[in-house]
Amino acid sequence: MKNIRNSAADAALGGLLFALAIALSMLESTITPLLGLMPGVKLGLANIVVMYALLFIGKKQAFTLAVLKAFFSFLFFGATAGFLSLLGGVFSLFIMIIARRLGATLFIMSVCGALAHNAGQLAGASLILSSALALNYMPVLLISGLIMGSATATGVQILLPALKKTRYKGKLEDDEKK
Repeated sequence: MKNIRNSAADAALGGLLFALAIALSMLESTITPLLGLMPGVKLGLANIVVMYALLFIGKKQAFTLAVLKAFFSFLFFGATAGFLSLLGGVFSLFIMIIARRLGATLFIMSVCGALAHNAGQLAGASLILSSALALNYMPVLLISGLIMGSATATGVQILLPALKKTRYKGKLEDDEKK
């Protein structure tokens, strides 16, 4: 019975995290034009949710959130946006998992994830365009990845004390015991 209760709690938490990621994505799409950022530069607010999932729940839930976020982009913004979101999100998560295994700090993990997200999207854009021309935008996205990855790390760092106090105990506690 305990496993059923845990899987139900995991499913409920996953649904809440997905809803939060979508709400943050929608907020971001409203705020970004007001900030006058260059095309393709985003705040990455929903990545806070993916990082939470990775730190507290595990790789599987974080991967599921990244894929669901891409599916949402596909439904609401089109196939290209969905494809780029999928490549960026999965590559970002893969790099954050590696950084975490190597013992990287939360800050390094976040910045690496942001840079990987941008690199994944640029690779996707190059595939779509059948040209490496999209890679000329790399300097802009590298700088924005450093800035936005730092901001995401700061957001997670600010929320971390409260997140550690939640009743949902996950991967972070397991890692600290090792």
